Amino acid sequence: MALRILVLGSGGREHALVWKFARSALVEQIFVCPGNGGTSQVPKVKNVSVGNNTFEELVSFATQEKISFVLPGPEQPLVEGVEEHFRKVGIPVFGPSQLAARMEGSKAFAKAFMDRHSIPTAKFRVFVASEYEQAIEYVKTCGFQVVIKASGLAAGKGVLIPETVDEAIAGLKEIMVDSVFGSAGSEVVVEELLTGPEISVLAFSDGYTVVPLPAAQDHKRIGEGDTGPNTGGMGAYAPAPIAT
Repeated sequence: MALRILVLGSGGREHALVWKFARSALVEQIFVCPGNGGTSQVPKVKNVSVGNNTFEELVSFATQEKISFVLPGPEQPLVEGVEEHFRKVGIPVFGPSQLAARMEGSKAFAKAFMDRHSIPTAKFRVFVASEYEQAIEYVKTCGFQVVIKASGLAAGKGVLIPETVDEAIAGLKEIMVDSVFGSAGSEVVVEELLTGPEISVLAFSDGYTVVPLPAAQDHKRIGEGDTGPNTGGMGAYAPAPIAT
């Protein structure tokens, strides 16, 4: 059966996905909502704007176009429950449920999960916005260099790596008082800084079987030589040579 695919997103990730999909003889048509200039140049691909992009409108579009499956690129729609909306009408979504996506959507939830299940993780404390003074006291007295993270989704930019205690306090003010990350900063994770190369290992699961992918490296800082503030990712590659 010829596949008709709906991809949600507008970034380089979505461009790479549709480029790969388009190379398959099994794929008849790919819709990208909203897509970008790159996706518009790929054979079999059509960028679409679906009303206000509400989940109900997306489901209606997918039903009309006889979509075979949906692939959300960004985390936000998954965290907001897009998978459930399509599942209700029998359209598969390649992505986690809203409950499972909470592991990505809330760093505080993920850290508590790891702590509860004895999964090794950096030392941490979680503070809500009303605990600004307590957070300041913690970074002054914890005894190690910290990383400050807005708990919610912030397009990959919600992690601050201060060099000094004063910078850490300034970072807390940005997130907890100035609300530079909006509701994503309603909770803040203050975490011990761990140094060294970083890799990402993803795995697919249907709830019964786990299939790991090769390790990848994502270069997040904006400057050369791993300098400057974090971004949503300046580039990534796999397999990562440091993984053994």
